[in-house]
Amino acid sequence: MTKAGLFYGRGKTKTYPKMRQFILTTRSGIEVINLEKTAVLMEKAVVFLKEVAEKGGKVMLVGTQPAARNAIKELALKFNFPYVADKWVGGTLTNFDIIRKRVEYYIKLKNDKKAGKLEKYTKKERSVLDKEMEKMEFLFEGVREMEKLPEAIFVINTVMHGTAVREAKKVGIPLVVVLNTDANPAGFNYIIPANDSAKPAIEFIINKLDEAFEASKKVSSNL
Repeated sequence: MTKAGLFYGRGKTKTYPKMRQFILTTRSGIEVINLEKTAVLMEKAVVFLKEVAEKGGKVMLVGTQPAARNAIKELALKFNFPYVADKWVGGTLTNFDIIRKRVEYYIKLKNDKKAGKLEKYTKKERSVLDKEMEKMEFLFEGVREMEKLPEAIFVINTVMHGTAVREAKKVGIPLVVVLNTDANPAGFNYIIPANDSAKPAIEFIINKLDEAFEASKKVSSNL
C-alpha cells in the first residue's frame, strides 16, 4: 500500500474534521493517511462486496476521473457489472425507470442500425441519429445491461461524485467508498480512507476487488 501511494492525503488546509482519526501525521503540509486503519477498513469493505457478488448481486462501479476510468471499466466488464466511467447522469438511480427508457431507446437504435433498418431515412436524418447514438453511448453504455437497481455501489472519490452518492443514499443502496482526507466519512456503509486521485493507488484497490470478485465466482458456482 505504501509503494502504491495510498497514504497520500490532501493538503492540511482541506482536511475534513471527521477524517482526522484516519491521519497519521502531516508532512510538508500534506496529510499522511494511517495505512493500518486503511487496511482494516479495506478488508471489511472487500469482504462485503465479495458477499454481494457471491449471492449473485450486482455492484455498480463509479469512477469518472482519468486515473480511475480504465480500471473501473475493465473490472466492470470482466464481471458484468454496471459502471459509470465518463459522466454520471442525474437520475440514474433516483429516476431509474425514466433513465431505463432512454437506455432502451439507445439499445433499439443500435440494433436497428445493425439490422439496416435506418437505411430508410435520409442521409441527413441518419447523421442526426448517429450523433444521438454517439452521445447516448457516452452516457449509457456502462448501464446498458442494468435492468434493475444494483445491490451495492462502489465509488472512488466521494467529493467528485457527490450526485451519485446522494442518489444511492436516497434509494437506500449500500455504499462502499474510497475517500481522501478532504471528504466527510459519515453516512457510508463502508469506507476506505486512501489516496483517491493517483492511478497506482486506485489500481491497487481495484486489484483487491478483482481478487475478491474472482473468488466469489468460484464460491457461487459451487452453491
